[in-house]
Amino acid sequence: MSTKPFNIGRDCRVVLVYDGSRIDLPTVTGFNAQQRTHQLTSNPLNDMPLFYDVPGGWGGQFTFQRDSAGADDLFAAIESGFWSAGTVVLGSIYQYVTECDGTLSTYEFIGASLQLSDAGRYQSETLVTQTITFTARARNRVS
Repeated sequence: MSTKPFNIGRDCRVVLVYDGSRIDLPTVTGFNAQQRTHQLTSNPLNDMPLFYDVPGGWGGQFTFQRDSAGADDLFAAIESGFWSAGTVVLGSIYQYVTECDGTLSTYEFIGASLQLSDAGRYQSETLVTQTITFTARARNRVS
């Protein structure tokens, strides 16, 4: 097995699971995630300041080509569920990264609240790209 010197975007796959079902988004074109923290600061009288970053979840987004009604149907169901029963179910996002040595790392973003932050722009002769933004409780390594 050969190794690569660094990761590129093609080394990442993303899968969305919501209410126990996999949501098919076949052509994911971009993904990013950022850890959120809350910084605590201590200013002792007899020493230099101390800083502590307390984990506060994760946020991010992914973009994808609109290949089907999967995302539109998901968010229509989320909205309908809220207005009919007052509930919002949280989902999970799985990120699969092929490492430089060829091994696979899997991360799960748990308790993900989802927003269809861009439902797409429809214009002649162009691809329709949609964006989902998420906030998750935590990011766990699965394998």
